[in-house]
Amino acid sequence: MQRYIMRRLLQASVILVVLSVVVFALLRIAPGADPARLKCGLGCNEEQYQALRKEMGLDDPYTTQYFDWVEQMVTGSLGRDWNDTSVASELAKRLPVTLELLVLTIAVTAAFGIPFGIISALYRNSPLDIVVRLTAVLGLAIPNFWLATLVLLIPQQMWNYAPPITGSVSIFDDPMGNMRQFVPPAFVLGAVSAAGVMRLTRSAMLEVMLQDYIRTARSKGLRQWAVVTNHALKNSLIPVVTVVGLQLAALFGGAVIVENVFNLQGVGNYFLGALLRKDFQVAQTLTLYVGAIVVMTNLLVDLTYAWLDPRIRLS
Repeated sequence: MQRYIMRRLLQASVILVVLSVVVFALLRIAPGADPARLKCGLGCNEEQYQALRKEMGLDDPYTTQYFDWVEQMVTGSLGRDWNDTSVASELAKRLPVTLELLVLTIAVTAAFGIPFGIISALYRNSPLDIVVRLTAVLGLAIPNFWLATLVLLIPQQMWNYAPPITGSVSIFDDPMGNMRQFVPPAFVLGAVSAAGVMRLTRSAMLEVMLQDYIRTARSKGLRQWAVVTNHALKNSLIPVVTVVGLQLAALFGGAVIVENVFNLQGVGNYFLGALLRKDFQVAQTLTLYVGAIVVMTNLLVDLTYAWLDPRIRLS
């Protein structure tokens, strides 16, 4: 196990190095005005523009820019953003918002996707199964931004209610206000994820229920619920764990849009603003961090396999 983990960590290091080079290069060859021109504004003369480029380090060789950024990543200083604010302090302020949103989204995904997937498999081809599958297809077809707009507009039009969208309320200061603010965007992000998890859980459960050990358990006189919970569920969750783990990157991508729709001052909101104004320092740092999260999540998912199914051996 230790050798496997060390090998995977070495692979992860190589992947992150390659990712850092690709992200660094793509941001600089992307079309559009350079950051200094955007920051300088319309009334900026050539002298001011050149001075700003030098101040932002854009005149340095690309190798110097890259290794300066890597040094900041390693030391944790992370540099300063467009507004001359410490990126590290800004992330420390915004990260709890995004983490809470993602945790609630995973909770919504698991709470709706797994139980309804099990129910759909146990009552295969019944009217309940058909309704659940149609709902899942509908959930997969709806874009996040469109669903977020509906979540804001429909309660406003029908009940004159809208979730608070001014800043971010701490769960410790106002738990109910925090839930009113975070549950709607978590529902929007979780709807698509839950639909995919439901379909996967149903397929995995149907496959597991046909195995010999399930028939043996039934032949012993065990009740259906005991067969499902004690024998079928754990093995059927292996592909589900994979999907839920890999959805973290997709959820962060969705959070970029949803945080802006609901005006949540999280990392996604910060990331989108950095991309629009070509703030290299913020955009490349957050992209690399998300890549690191995806790589480490893949490792944790693989380790979870061995716990869910003792037949799996990591080598």
